[in-house]
Amino acid sequence: MFGFGKKKNQNVVAAATGKLEPITEVKDDVFSQKMMGDGYAIEPVLNEVYSPVSGVISTVFPTKHAIGITTDKGLEVLVHMGLDTVDLKGAPFKSHVEQGQSVSENTLLSEMDIKAVKDSGREATVVIVYTNMDLLKDVAEVKSTQVEHGDAGCSMNL
Repeated sequence: MFGFGKKKNQNVVAAATGKLEPITEVKDDVFSQKMMGDGYAIEPVLNEVYSPVSGVISTVFPTKHAIGITTDKGLEVLVHMGLDTVDLKGAPFKSHVEQGQSVSENTLLSEMDIKAVKDSGREATVVIVYTNMDLLKDVAEVKSTQVEHGDAGCSMNL
């Protein structure tokens, strides 16, 4: 599906159910031009957003639109829910985690009211970004396909 290398792999699973897309297709230049790092995006069809990795919650933004996770290998993963949703001041989000909490793949991180996000004129795209790219040796290209949250097969070489 969306696999990446074989040595010292960091496994990453699909964070939401919906259409998996390359990060370069995100309708926000910060993400599509990989200014924050590489990763993938999902156009979600369900409100639940899960952890794509095992690790510790390093940040829960006050506006609840983004959550940072650090893996035991030191990879920093940003789970960003919706585009320009910081302006919604947390209204369409219900966080289920807090800073310092240990999570595993598929821990429910947040519920995002997709309808409320779209009704506000914004995209509900969930973007997963590896923000400390210096740790990664390679990240394979992501192909568009339908995924269920928790689908395995996404990893990268550290």
